[in-house]
This record gives sequence, structure tokens and C-alpha cells, in this order.
Amino acid sequence: MTGVIITRTPLRISLGGGGTDLKSYYEKREGFWISAAINQYIYVTLHRTFTDGIIVKYSKMEKVDRVTEIQNDLVREALKLQNLTTKVEITSIANLPAKTGLGSSGTFGVGLLKAIYASNKLPVTQQQLAEDAVNIEVDILKRPVGKQDQYIAAFGGITCFEVDKKGNVTVSPLRIGQQTLAELEDHLLLFFTGFSRDASSILKEQHVKSKKSDTDMLKNLDFVKKLGLQSKEALETGDLKKFGEIMHEHWLHKKKRSGKMTNPEIDKWYNKAMNNGAIGGKLVGAGGGGFLMFYADNPRKLRTAMREERLHEIRFKFDFEGAKVILNE
Repeated sequence: MTGVIITRTPLRISLGGGGTDLKSYYEKREGFWISAAINQYIYVTLHRTFTDGIIVKYSKMEKVDRVTEIQNDLVREALKLQNLTTKVEITSIANLPAKTGLGSSGTFGVGLLKAIYASNKLPVTQQQLAEDAVNIEVDILKRPVGKQDQYIAAFGGITCFEVDKKGNVTVSPLRIGQQTLAELEDHLLLFFTGFSRDASSILKEQHVKSKKSDTDMLKNLDFVKKLGLQSKEALETGDLKKFGEIMHEHWLHKKKRSGKMTNPEIDKWYNKAMNNGAIGGKLVGAGGGGFLMFYADNPRKLRTAMREERLHEIRFKFDFEGAKVILNE
């Protein structure tokens, strides 16, 4: 049996409440966050081959006889979960580099699972896709990550997520007007810092402190959740200036969660942005590097300032389709 499946799955930015999607927090206090999928993607190709064995191509290439021999743990566990054990070739390509705060690991997991379901001719809901990806990363691989990346990759859009203490997630689209949506796209700017980082060390610190009911960490995340709810209100009422101000407040509190969250260079760029057209901003993702995102009342002035710092801007629009099969033949 041969056939080619290609999936396209969006990367994401976080618009509020990030960090409350980790089990160590929501099992104590419940979580809330807003995520937005963007038109920067990870493409996964799955090809059923004639010959025995498994080939996996990403930043490395693997050719093995058995699933258990695959070094890429996400690929290994996804194939095991769906009982796809041989005669398969998997390739992934991304628009943007990994480890930059845009949820690439969760996005890849969702895109791969979408391809496997399609190859096995099995229907799958967005919720099931997200939970399967969470199960692999959190329960099987024991990574200190939350549910945000997998859910927004599966659902797409600008979406609100609530999670109860048992881990059940309620999904609802942000009720944002078309004019506000257009203004948000025009005034949200994304710049690559040049720093790639492994989010695990920062998230592990948060996970351990939350697990131990560290008072300062839980208070910090409580406040971040409150800011997330305020961001929802600001976006739904079209008060984008307020949204930008909340982003700034969020960043000030996010920096307190870990000494690894920022560095002098990032702080310098942030301060320059705030003096040149930005109302608020933050590092997207766990922190420590990746992309700086700003809401600017003067995008042109901000772009000029960041070009002076030689920061590369990534232009984007929002994606409202989520993970999808774009080729199945």
C-alpha cells in the first residue's frame, strides 16, 4: 500500500494567560489562556512505502527497522500510539526555526498525528487530536509543557481555552469584530531575537515551584490568568490600546517567574521598542529567546527602531483553519 499525505499545521502566538496551561498550575487553580494561530506552518509528509523499515527526515535523518529504534521521541511515540510500525517515510519542514517560542513541538506533534489518522483512514476531532498530542508530550514523555500549543495547533483561529482541575478543556472562539481583527493584525509585530532556546528548563522551574505550591509562583500565575481575562475583555470590546498595556504588565510579571526569562540584550531591545511606538510587548512562549512580540500604536516607527537593531521581522496574519490535510493521494 502506498500513498502520500501532507498536513499543514499553524504555529502560534499567545495573547494572554500563558503559563496557566501547565498541569502543575491548573490542577490547583484551573487555567485560562488566549492563543492565536498564525500563517506560519509546519508541514508533515507521510508516505507509505513498498519496503520494510521507517525513514524519518527532520533536522536529522533516521533509517531504522523498528519503531522503538527511532530517536525522535515525538515520532516514535506517535507511531506507537497509532500502531503504524513499518513501511513508512515521514518528513517535516517548517517555515520558522524550532525552539523560538511559537509552539513548534506541539504543532509538529499535532501535524504528525493528523497525517497518521488520515493515512489510517480514521476520522479525528480537533479535541481528540489535541489531547493525543498532549498525552504524548505530557503523560508519555513527561515533558514540563502545557496544553496551549497542541490545542491552538489543532483548532486554529484566535481562541479562548479554559481548563478545569481535572484537565478538561473548554474551547471557544474569541468574539472579536472584523475591524478589531484587522487592526490587531496591522499593529501586532513579531521580531526574531536570534536566540533559540530550550523551553524545558524555564518550564521545569515553573512546574516544580507550582507543584510544591510555591506561594510567589502561584500568585504570579493567578495574576497572569487575571490579565488573560482582562485581555479577552479588551479584545472583544475593541480596546486595543488597553490590550497593549496589559501585554506590558504581563511581561513585567512573566520576567519574575525565572531568572532565565530574559537577558540584557533582550531588555535593551524591549526598552527601545517601548520608546519607539510600542504600547506593550513580551517574549512569545516560555521566554529566554525566540520572538519578541509588540503591540504598537506606531508600527512604522517601531519597525525603523528594530531595523536599527538588526532584528528580523516576521510578517503574519491569523490562521483560522488549524491542522489540515492539504494532500491525500
